[in-house]
Amino acid sequence: MTKKPFTSHLLVRVLIGIVLGIACGLFFPEPLARVFLTFNGVFSTFLGFLIPLLILGLVTPAIADLGRGAGKWLGVTAAVAYGSTVFAGVIAFLVARGSYPWLLGGEQDVAALANPEEGALTGYFALEMEPVFGVMTALVLSFCLGVGITLIPGDTLHKTMDDLRRIIMRIVEFVIIPLLPLYIFGMFMNLTMNGQILTVISTFLKVMVVALVLSIVLLLVQYGLAGAYARRNPFALLKNMLPAYVTALGTSSSAATIPVTLRCTEANGVSKPVAGFTIPLCATIHLSGSTMKIVLFSLAIMTITGMPIDNLSYLGFVLMLGVTMIAAPGVPGGAIMAAVGVLQGMLGFDETAIALMIATYIAIDSFGTATNVTGDGAIAVVMDKLVGRGRGTPQTDTAYADEAAPSDETVLSR
Repeated sequence: MTKKPFTSHLLVRVLIGIVLGIACGLFFPEPLARVFLTFNGVFSTFLGFLIPLLILGLVTPAIADLGRGAGKWLGVTAAVAYGSTVFAGVIAFLVARGSYPWLLGGEQDVAALANPEEGALTGYFALEMEPVFGVMTALVLSFCLGVGITLIPGDTLHKTMDDLRRIIMRIVEFVIIPLLPLYIFGMFMNLTMNGQILTVISTFLKVMVVALVLSIVLLLVQYGLAGAYARRNPFALLKNMLPAYVTALGTSSSAATIPVTLRCTEANGVSKPVAGFTIPLCATIHLSGSTMKIVLFSLAIMTITGMPIDNLSYLGFVLMLGVTMIAAPGVPGGAIMAAVGVLQGMLGFDETAIALMIATYIAIDSFGTATNVTGDGAIAVVMDKLVGRGRGTPQTDTAYADEAAPSDETVLSR
């Protein structure tokens, strides 16, 4: 099998788009720059049209899959994974709210990101593509249909939603992802021409450092809690998971890391039935590292643009994000694509803010994936202890675990 070219990697192409966008923004004439801004406007409009359909097509079958053919251990594992994901979001929220006022306090001079000034460069034309329905309508409809599918006999609607999921994923894979670097190029070119690029870069370099440090802290907390509950040495447990962490850093893929994660989990003394059930399932529903990054970067954007931050409303966003992340592994390019709808619908992010979120998220995507995968091992330790107390093993759910194990086609990156 021939290897893909180095430049085919999404992260590499996005980084190239960022560098070229900054460089070209220094000398591009306005007529040429407006060509790329026209593309950005059309692309952003199409993305806005697609987001509600993406939510419906990915969240609905994800919820339906979680409720079908599984026993109580599926529900318990899902609850623990959701709690871990929300916990990571809350920790990131508290850290950001405590540190950003002084860490980013001097950066609040890019309000134009949220409200472009008159006279700023624009595209030559704009296309109107009204979404079929709103983001919140899509979320509510997805929950109703997903839960409803689990309550009715037959699988006609379930198969229909699976077909819709495959269609949406093909659109994302063959349209959105290939054009994404060009979209980010245009956004960074525009920021450079508007004189905002230095502030943006300095801001997000600081946030990246916070995100990397907090990911280590998160893993220490997860394994500290798991070790205390299972009465195991948390540092020994975490040490055994290092091969999975390193593998995830290199692949940026939870699917490619599953075999390594399984071996590391079994090395921690987790029984094969529990590991074989928990690890593939958590690869689909446990995205604590991804949620942490989205919270940190979204709050950074809200801080530097002067957007109001209501603590209770934002915590509601974290709770909703934890549910939406269930669909994230089905989206090539990372969890951020599944989170776009919630960012727009609940936080009011515009196209520039969304583009910044995508670019910064992908820049450290592998670290989020490594945090997700390593955290799966902590959940497996907890589940192994719970199963032992419950005097049974999830044997009846092992078949489901095999079916739920994500492939490289459905989980390209988290």
